[in-house]
Amino acid sequence: MSTTSLVADSVWKTVESTRSVTDDQLSILHFLFGKNFERATRIVDQRGVKRISGEPSGRSIFQVVGESRRKEEYFCFPEHYCGCYSFFYDIVNRAEQLCCKHQLAARLAAALGICINVSMSDEQLALLLVKL
Repeated sequence: MSTTSLVADSVWKTVESTRSVTDDQLSILHFLFGKNFERATRIVDQRGVKRISGEPSGRSIFQVVGESRRKEEYFCFPEHYCGCYSFFYDIVNRAEQLCCKHQLAARLAAALGICINVSMSDEQLALLLVKL
């Protein structure tokens, strides 16, 4: 794990435990993630993050609104995957970023406890995931 990832994980854990974010933490996250973090905060401010949870398992995936005029919604797992173009181009292909703005928005909203929560059966969640 890189030093950048270790620093980011430390900040995320603190934000998650306190359910709040300080100016210093925002500065660190902005330094680490740059414009993607700025964009992620706009998405969170606009309440653009849903956590879709299956019942009774509690398994979940995030659905995050994009910033384009079309307002596409992308499914993502904050630490591992996003269905957006940037994830495949900038992260997987070119390894230029650690994560995309949708992953950051999902992680920030979850850490602060401000996701729009949607519940469905585990079967419905499985069918949703099959379509990805």
